[in-house]
Amino acid sequence: MLKIIKIFLISSIIVVFITCLFINFSKKIINNLQDIHQLENYIPNLSTKIYDKNNNLIAEICDEKRSFISINEIPDILQKAFISIEDNNFFNHWGISIKSSTRALIKILLTWKISEGGSTISQQLTKTIFLNRKKTLIRKIKEAFLTIQLEKNYSKKEILQLYMNQIYFGNGAYGVQAAAKTYFNKNVQDLSISECATIAAIPKSPNYYNPLKNINESTKRRNLVLSKMKKFGYITNKQKKNAIKENIKIIETNNLTSYKNGLYFIELIKMTLENKYGPDIMKSGISIYTTLDIKAQKAAEKAVEEILSKFDENMKQNFFEKNKKPFTKVQCALIAIDPIDGAIRAMVGGRDFRESQFNRATQAKRQAGSIFKPLLYLSAIEYGLTPATILNDKPMIFLYNGKSWNLFSRNVSDLKTLTEIIPEKSLTDTKKIWIPKNYSNKYNGQIALGAALALSINTCAIETIMEITPKNVIETAKKLGLTTDMTDSFSLALGSNDIILQEIVSAFSVFASGGIKSIPYAIIKIVDRNNKIIEQKIPEQDEILSQQISFIITNMLKNTVEKGTAKCAKNLGRPCAAKTGTTNKSKDVWFVGYTPQIVAGVWVGYDDRSISLGDRVTGSSLACPIWTNFMKETLNKEKILNFTEPDGIELALVNSKIKSKLSNNDNILVLLEAFKHGTVPKSNNIVLSDYSNLYNS
Repeated sequence: MLKIIKIFLISSIIVVFITCLFINFSKKIINNLQDIHQLENYIPNLSTKIYDKNNNLIAEICDEKRSFISINEIPDILQKAFISIEDNNFFNHWGISIKSSTRALIKILLTWKISEGGSTISQQLTKTIFLNRKKTLIRKIKEAFLTIQLEKNYSKKEILQLYMNQIYFGNGAYGVQAAAKTYFNKNVQDLSISECATIAAIPKSPNYYNPLKNINESTKRRNLVLSKMKKFGYITNKQKKNAIKENIKIIETNNLTSYKNGLYFIELIKMTLENKYGPDIMKSGISIYTTLDIKAQKAAEKAVEEILSKFDENMKQNFFEKNKKPFTKVQCALIAIDPIDGAIRAMVGGRDFRESQFNRATQAKRQAGSIFKPLLYLSAIEYGLTPATILNDKPMIFLYNGKSWNLFSRNVSDLKTLTEIIPEKSLTDTKKIWIPKNYSNKYNGQIALGAALALSINTCAIETIMEITPKNVIETAKKLGLTTDMTDSFSLALGSNDIILQEIVSAFSVFASGGIKSIPYAIIKIVDRNNKIIEQKIPEQDEILSQQISFIITNMLKNTVEKGTAKCAKNLGRPCAAKTGTTNKSKDVWFVGYTPQIVAGVWVGYDDRSISLGDRVTGSSLACPIWTNFMKETLNKEKILNFTEPDGIELALVNSKIKSKLSNNDNILVLLEAFKHGTVPKSNNIVLSDYSNLYNS
């Protein structure tokens, strides 16, 4: 008897000891468990959707493709499909299936291996959100404790909602809505019974049962889901048979989860928001409504590639092969802005975003060339000059005295006498002598200011800046939004300074808008996952020019299209105003132009500034065709509008004798110019009066 008592006491002590160890071990595990109430503030990583101005989805950015939807939006038949295959007793158990857990425990004891399987939907959710997937006994114990807490604190509907939005379906898709979009390009509400079963079949092994990768195994498991649904009374036998007969028709929808158009624009959006709100903003399920017009964007990308792919072929043969240099694609930037409010409608920052993420539309600083001249002549008009002001198109010789450049002569023949002033070797020293030339190497003598702009005459531009001073021109350029450095020198008149494409296009938009400066913007509004507005853009605008001065510049740029260097834009077939730009040795070519509806600019050049585009390449020959093709497609079916003449404007014909072949004949250029009321010269013999038959428009 004593022996029995002794054995009993020893056994009791061992049991108590083991029980204490287990309780102590369990307490440690429980103390280290995550707070189940974190679920109240739990927000899974959600995809960010980006829309264009017409609410077309243009991009979905995500590490995890996911769209969170409420349980009420998930069809009952889809819920039943998951419950049938994953946890048919879901609404009756308290989080853990005793039968399945017992079976799993016996398997562990027999094999000494931790295996998956037998988990309820609640356990799967707990494991996905709070734990890792390591197959350890401690993790299984933690899972059990957390699941019990989960069931205690949340309803079955809440648990099912979280599960169906959290579970992984392969191909980067998380949640049933993302899965429906990824595999069927449908919303969950539009899925058939067969499609619901197909989606419910995937989570067991998202790679193996992925219908895109393994259609046969996916079909077999779909049929198993349908059999389970029939077994538990969720569908009829007829519905089951019809669903099994239905072939799984997968629609690949890469365009919904990646993006092909507007990559530079989308990257600009991402950078802007991440800098403002932090990197997690793009994972929070926001919807971004932008100013982009996807029709215009596609037209921009098409125009760039069509023109420049041909140019690449020519350069490859004529330059890179001859000079034994590695072939390099020519680069390009295009940006289009709505002059009414500054909304960006299209943006091309380079030839291929995947090769270079540098945005040449917003970041590149390139030499301006003649594209800067409208700002010069704007400053001149504000200074008091008019389109009929007489300028002298004659050669110029400047000498540097150590502090500034001084005009020595307007006669090239005087170069012969320069040797009496400076050594002959200094005649080729660009730091001591400057002889600006016209692009055509021709000089016209006296010519009106409006014609000088239309023909982009360099000597007239320099004469103008000498009169009004570089300081005034710089102030005008800054007023219009240019932020790059500008030197206080006469060469500024020829665009010796660097500019940014977006800024010069924005400056031209001031003319198009009648004097209103609008800060370019890309985002209209942002809403969070609950459709609450995070921010909404109000255009930033300021009236910086009078309507009259804006119209005078627009009219001069219209003449530049009608009879000047921008004649290539006449192919647009509607009223427009524009200016070309070509820098020394054709390393940069520009074209900026506008209609009343849209302002667009194009830059073309090589990232390596040492490479020329070619001796005969100009803004007119290369940048203008891109601009014209873009504008044609963008404005297709849009109403043809002309620029509205404001009150306080007088029109008069201005007649210039020229030697340029750009005119309608060899020596006459007659332009219909606009003047502020009372400023038309009365005694100037180049101003005519009868202009009624000059233009039909």
